Amino acid sequence: MSLIDLSVIVNEHTPVYPGDPTVKIEQVGVLDRDGYIDHIVSMDTHTGTHIDAPLHMLKDGKSLDKFSPDKFVGRGRYVNVSEGFNIDILVQAKIEEGDIVLFHTGMSDHFYESAYYESYPAMSEEIAQYLIEHKVKMVGLDTGSADNVDGFPIHKLLLGADILIIENVSNLDTLAGKDFTVYALPMKLQLDGSPARVFAELN
Repeated sequence: MSLIDLSVIVNEHTPVYPGDPTVKIEQVGVLDRDGYIDHIVSMDTHTGTHIDAPLHMLKDGKSLDKFSPDKFVGRGRYVNVSEGFNIDILVQAKIEEGDIVLFHTGMSDHFYESAYYESYPAMSEEIAQYLIEHKVKMVGLDTGSADNVDGFPIHKLLLGADILIIENVSNLDTLAGKDFTVYALPMKLQLDGSPARVFAELN
């Protein structure tokens, strides 16, 4: 079995979306004192590699716990958009119903730089509609958001169609030209989203 980790590390240095609280970690169990090590972790539900549920943007949207486990596993489709989002590239990817589509912009190389949240590309509404029409399960991005304009139109389109969004994905370059299955496994939170461990199994 060959697995590729697509998740970022979460610690107190993990970048967060502008305005979101930073990660705070407090040790409460000390091995020499208590016989065990234990920590309290305080973080936004959209920190690090995470999954957005419809409730994140839609008043009556589903919370993450309302989705069955099979929603988080599916055939992966790698789409290289490092030269820009383009509908023709998406068509060439031969996307099918139930796929998990991963868009590689190259921004994950700048995860710890200010540019990561200040100057990243985003898909057009035309591309979002194409994904909706093809009934994909999830869309993954190596950026901090599916939108780079006010109003979050891409979030609302995708989440409105129950297409979940994975943000802050990494290592997508390792999937180019490969057949793989994606496992995007969030905590079962009754909330708007959750940090997730995301990985690909090469077929």
